[in-house]
Amino acid sequence: MKKIIVLISGSGSNLQAIIDDCNAKRIDAEIACVISNNPNAFGLERAKLAGIKTIVINHKEFVSRELFDNELYILLKKHNPDLIVLAGFMRILTKKITENFYGKLINIHPSLLPKYPGLNTHEKAIKNNDKVHGVSIHYVSSELDGGPLIAQGEITTGKEDVDTLIERIHKLEHKIYPEIIKYICNGQIYLDSNKVIFEKIDLEGSYISKKYEI
Repeated sequence: MKKIIVLISGSGSNLQAIIDDCNAKRIDAEIACVISNNPNAFGLERAKLAGIKTIVINHKEFVSRELFDNELYILLKKHNPDLIVLAGFMRILTKKITENFYGKLINIHPSLLPKYPGLNTHEKAIKNNDKVHGVSIHYVSSELDGGPLIAQGEITTGKEDVDTLIERIHKLEHKIYPEIIKYICNGQIYLDSNKVIFEKIDLEGSYISKKYEI
């Protein structure tokens, strides 16, 4: 059984999806702890209700990003996880984290990368009248939202407001993120020399691409 640490900043809806799949034995792993930079993150309550250890590292208490990351680094090294999952963690990590845990650190981003890295992806998709929108799961590197791509899921879009689009994207995230975590914990997906390796998974192209009508 693999050991996971989940990093959050907000409501923790992706965290809940991961918790549910771990409890249902769909993911062969345990969540060792949940770490948040936000002491008021509702995801902390989700973790506590599930009996999972929580740790808060309030970024506002550190005078620099480097000092915050150093504290996070110490915690991650102490727990020695097999996988570190960013689930709505709204901090840009320094090389101390991205380089030392490269290949063990994954993130989900609400766009079809390389399109729309960074923030406000849903607003950009609506503004540009995109017919397709989605999410990307990738290994985290020192480049913002630019690490090796693992998987993407997409939905078709119409004339909808931002809140409706966000809700649909969240449903997509809750489907695809636990699935990819399952494959990683089973050893079916891993990173080798910056190349994502897939074993015994039916792929379309060089990465998993799934379309969901949500």
